[in-house]
Amino acid sequence: MADFDWNLLLSVDWPEIGAATLDTLTMLGASLLATVALGLPLGVLLYVTAPGQLRARPRLYAVLSFLVNVLRSLPFVILLIVLIPLTLLLVGTSIGVAGAIVPLVVGAVPFFGRLVENVLREVDRGVIEASQAMGARLPQIVLKVLLPEALPGLIGAATVTSVALVGYTAMSGVIGGGGLGDLAVRYGYQRFQTEVMVVTVALLLVLVQLLQSAGDRLVRRCRFD
Repeated sequence: MADFDWNLLLSVDWPEIGAATLDTLTMLGASLLATVALGLPLGVLLYVTAPGQLRARPRLYAVLSFLVNVLRSLPFVILLIVLIPLTLLLVGTSIGVAGAIVPLVVGAVPFFGRLVENVLREVDRGVIEASQAMGARLPQIVLKVLLPEALPGLIGAATVTSVALVGYTAMSGVIGGGGLGDLAVRYGYQRFQTEVMVVTVALLLVLVQLLQSAGDRLVRRCRFD
């Protein structure tokens, strides 16, 4: 980097950089929404069915936990390739923004689900027992006790997941997933255009910092409101 000619940045195709940034934000937003929508119920199910919990189902928990661990253990690049048939079936293409969203969600849901389970375990057991003593049913306990009490932790989990998804979107460029990762692979790596690599990496770093800062601010607001 010491020998990098910063004047090369003037030759960067900034409109293409802008389009790639928009693609990355689209992938991130769509996959994060789907991940939260699917991962939150998964995390709740893992929590309530765990041994010693509200609706303990050791066998069901063991199966769910095993599946979550398997999906979490697969490197995302391998998951991208393995899921190509499923992606083609669901969206009709395995490349571009649409083709990247399916593996992004499949890769992030188990990750977020496990984080949710761990956050719910931190909720004061006394609060749960008090709600049970007042005759609250399981849905009421989950919706009115567990989730509100765990809200700061859940926001933190969503923040960690969003940062991980930024990395996943970059890796999806290996199979033509679009966005900044795809630009970095096609120009920065394959065509040795270092200036493109510098710009894409810088934008990804900025995006991560913005997401983390926004998440931390929301967590603090929830804790002190």
